[in-house]
Amino acid sequence: MPNILEYAKIFQQELDRQVVAQATSGWMEDNAGLVRYSGGNEVKIPIIDMDGLGDYDRANGFVEGSVNLRYQTKILTQDRGRTFMIDRMDVDETNFVATAANIMGEFQRVHVIPEIDAYRYSSIATQAIEKGAAVGGYTPSESDILRKLKEDIYAIYDVAGEIPLVIIMNMQVAAILENSTELSKTLSVIDFTQGEVRTTVKAIDNNPIIKVPSLRMKTKYIFYDGKTAGQEAGGFTPAEDAKTINWIICPRTAPIAVSKTDNIRIFTPEQNQKADAWKIDYRKYHDLWIKENQFKAIRVNIKEALA
Repeated sequence: MPNILEYAKIFQQELDRQVVAQATSGWMEDNAGLVRYSGGNEVKIPIIDMDGLGDYDRANGFVEGSVNLRYQTKILTQDRGRTFMIDRMDVDETNFVATAANIMGEFQRVHVIPEIDAYRYSSIATQAIEKGAAVGGYTPSESDILRKLKEDIYAIYDVAGEIPLVIIMNMQVAAILENSTELSKTLSVIDFTQGEVRTTVKAIDNNPIIKVPSLRMKTKYIFYDGKTAGQEAGGFTPAEDAKTINWIICPRTAPIAVSKTDNIRIFTPEQNQKADAWKIDYRKYHDLWIKENQFKAIRVNIKEALA
């Protein structure tokens, strides 16, 4: 029988790939290319400091400048996990990998990926509200939705230039655009790459629209601990005072998202002292950060009034 450690390593890599490929926010992890992760709940984010331009002197040449690359340690605040039992009678050594892979893949698709999306979008919205980069009190309608979107896009262009943007849109709001014969004519279709997956999406002014299920587009969530009475099923739910996010517009490079499946532990039925079953311990760290100077190029539109 192959080494259990090899199984765990394969599962860990594949589960991380699944999050990047299937989460609507998976493209944010492309911005974590230089982020250092060596296990546990810490990552190191690169910060580059450099001097600006100076005058060229014909006698002495160039003015010397400096570049300083340093790493800022960040804590992955979302530390989530579950343990699963697969009864020995339901699976043997020959099909354990296939069965466990199906179970863990479905667990991530149904529970983990929606939660990661919800956390990321609520985090961006909450920070944008604090930084004055959000506006509230707008219920999208066919009569003015395109104008509102263009206003936000060009407000960003005005301070940051025509940089590549991503429009993260509530699915119910996107339906207004796509179901309107007139408005749909203004949308183009472009390629969009997320991790190793390339797809086509609708776009406004060549800025891709990423459609997100409305349950994941709230400003605040309760993430259940899985053990308190009433929270045994785990997962998440919108908080009572949560507001609905219509859309988020930001530079593609702004959100730095990290999600890591920590070392998966697999115990055989012989090693498992609690039951005659295979035991899989799953632990997921994840978080999202936006650098302070990026909020001038972010616009979040919220349905309810902010005050």
